Amino acid sequence: MIILNLNIRGVGGGTKARYLRHVIAGEGVDFVCLQETKAKVFTEAKCFSLWGDNKVGWIHHEGENGCGSLLSMWYEEAFSYVSHVKGKGFIAVFGKHIKSNTSCAVVNVYAACNLNEKKICWKELTEDYRILFWVGVCVAILMLFIDANSLFDLPLVGKTFTWFKSNGSAKSRLDRVLVSEEWMDIWPMCKQYVQQREVSDHCAIVVKSVDKDWGPKPFRSIDVWLKEKDFGELVKGMWLSYSVQGSAFTKVKEKLKCLKGDLKMWNKDVFGNIQTSKKRILQELEDLDCQDCCDDLGDGDRLKRMELVGRLKEMEKKLDSLICQKARANWFRSGDSSTKFFHTSLRWRRLRNEVKGVEVGGIWCENPPLYARKPKASLKADLKLRRIMEFV
Repeated sequence: MIILNLNIRGVGGGTKARYLRHVIAGEGVDFVCLQETKAKVFTEAKCFSLWGDNKVGWIHHEGENGCGSLLSMWYEEAFSYVSHVKGKGFIAVFGKHIKSNTSCAVVNVYAACNLNEKKICWKELTEDYRILFWVGVCVAILMLFIDANSLFDLPLVGKTFTWFKSNGSAKSRLDRVLVSEEWMDIWPMCKQYVQQREVSDHCAIVVKSVDKDWGPKPFRSIDVWLKEKDFGELVKGMWLSYSVQGSAFTKVKEKLKCLKGDLKMWNKDVFGNIQTSKKRILQELEDLDCQDCCDDLGDGDRLKRMELVGRLKEMEKKLDSLICQKARANWFRSGDSSTKFFHTSLRWRRLRNEVKGVEVGGIWCENPPLYARKPKASLKADLKLRRIMEFV
């Protein structure tokens, strides 16, 4: 689901309408949240003009004399409207994203500048809409609201700030998108793409899920492998078995490439999936326990059960080590790895560490094919690769 959020500071004039149509068409937007439209009344013709299509549903909140007015629009072939609720400073639209067949609530929020009014707005949202899939926000103080609802602020791509004072004397991140754990389950690669500032002192934000292929991933090892018996000898034997010609850099690169492939096969065929192995052991223990309830176990079965219990404890340690390495969370040692928030944190870390783009020749590149076509010699210079001493 692709969503556009913008504090437009008034929708009057053809320039802003053209800008909205350009972004909506270029990004394939499904839902639009506008704040500060500064309009008391909206018509269908005006909404059709802003979107550039007549298959548009919309809800307008006039605010107080046009101040704090909100407009939520959606493309009817992408989002199926069910109902909506309007409150002081927000519009909540409930419906279904047709392509993913996902029911969701899109809440467009503009909090007042008055601190007490902000607290009232966030309290009302917290009490009434605990299951939020998406929130478009223009507000300065909302950390308590985020913590109370276990929401996540998506990573920014493009800029660090979303609002700039016209004279350049101040800047801030006033606009942001918050998502729930359920949203991250459905669209795990979702990010906030900050657009160029053209028609307002606020930047438009496009929320979309983009999974780009930047080529081969770097070589990484898993700590739990080191606990496997004879793992060191296995790796040493693999490394010495590779015969590679070329410079020292080429030898290291090609050997790591071969080692990566062999370890992936070993992990799949020999080491095995830890969760699957744990389930298999638990099932065998369950069968023995059921057998023991019906009849006494023989000495062989009792020894087998003791062996399975020992293997289960070993699997638990391996699983803890694997999760701890993925999350890099110190509190895991005394925390609970089964919590929903913990596993959401794993996805959040992967999303935050994802490569958003590469600077090539002084130009920011977010298109992997363009980056891949860059000459090899030029890439080495751009990325400042250091010569590796011959040690192979």
